[in-house]
Amino acid sequence: MADKGMTFVLASASPRRLALLEQIGRKPDLVAAMDIDETPLPAESPGHLARRLACEKAAAAAHLHPNAVILAADTVVACGRRELPKTDDPAQARKHLELLSGRRHRVYGGIAVRAPDGKVWQRTVVTMVKLARVSDAEMEAYLASGEWKGKAGAYGIQGSAGAFIEAINGSYTNIVGLCIYTARGLLTAAEAHAKR
Repeated sequence: MADKGMTFVLASASPRRLALLEQIGRKPDLVAAMDIDETPLPAESPGHLARRLACEKAAAAAHLHPNAVILAADTVVACGRRELPKTDDPAQARKHLELLSGRRHRVYGGIAVRAPDGKVWQRTVVTMVKLARVSDAEMEAYLASGEWKGKAGAYGIQGSAGAFIEAINGSYTNIVGLCIYTARGLLTAAEAHAKR
């Protein structure tokens, strides 16, 4: 939680990010989802996209809450340079899972923390994930569950798809939606700066 008298805003609608912050005792005073254009720029790398979107969400929230410490984040799942956006239909979810099945991919977590004076701390956290080969029967059962809806790469490691994860290299919480180790460090720096 931010220092007394200092408002802490989470610029995200993700219940997973909120739960992760609460897990480390950093419950936001306000939660405010920012609606921005998330279209990748031409030739933009997945890591740059995740960090840029986090910064843009933080900037948008600052217009509404100018005296707050703001944390914003974005997650991009990529297989090679191919980004796998949030899924909104079963056919797209199937394509994503077929691509990831039996392969390694990366999860990029962009984090931006903005102090009331406009100074921004930003990081990109990268986690390597190996999915086991998903059988046809497992694929059908997972698609029928609907868990893939609204999830980048069509899966959430904290749900039943966690059974498909063979190995990870890096931050587990980054895959969930927010690397809490990095977020805590950026928040501490921003709050110390804001108290000067």
